[in-house]
Amino acid sequence: MNDYQITLDNISKSFSNRLVFKNLSYQFEPKKIYGISGKNGSGKTTLLKLISGVLTPTKGKIRHTYQNKIINQENAFQHIGFVAPYLILYDEFSAIENFNLLSKIKGKYFDLEYCKGLLTRLELYERRNEPLKNFSSGMKQRVKLLFALLNNPSVLILDEPTTNLDKQGKEIFTELIKIQKNKIIVIASNDSSEITMCNNILNIEEFTK
Repeated sequence: MNDYQITLDNISKSFSNRLVFKNLSYQFEPKKIYGISGKNGSGKTTLLKLISGVLTPTKGKIRHTYQNKIINQENAFQHIGFVAPYLILYDEFSAIENFNLLSKIKGKYFDLEYCKGLLTRLELYERRNEPLKNFSSGMKQRVKLLFALLNNPSVLILDEPTTNLDKQGKEIFTELIKIQKNKIIVIASNDSSEITMCNNILNIEEFTK
């Protein structure tokens, strides 16, 4: 059972003299899909980076807890799968090689059979040994989705996850998300097809004034 929780305690974030948002408190729990909405530049990506530990809040605290223990912010990435347009892939490596490397970075066991299953589900198995430089932008986006799911994390952080995906790719993504029943899933997007998947919506613009 996944009892991972993320608590935002009155957080604010500024860059130099520019306030992104302020006084944001929120609780993320398993078995729910959360949507982060707001216009471009409102701070959706910044919030995801704060939650995942890439950035730290200017004020307030973010707490990750698992099995009633507080997870240090710098170790939170081990429990999180992350998808974003700016996620870097190694184009000279194959999908399998990229996944193996990611597992080593996270200090996780690389489950080759589980990886092959994900590649099959996203219809990439036949090209598993090709370098990613041969992949289209949509295929690379599918690889990024597999990155997020690879080590069966407790939390999925998805920043515009269906960018560059065609209709079939979006349908596959939707089915993948539906079976992640025990995870915390956070989706930042202005795409109505992504937001409608969410049980709870946090409008970041409510905290920018």
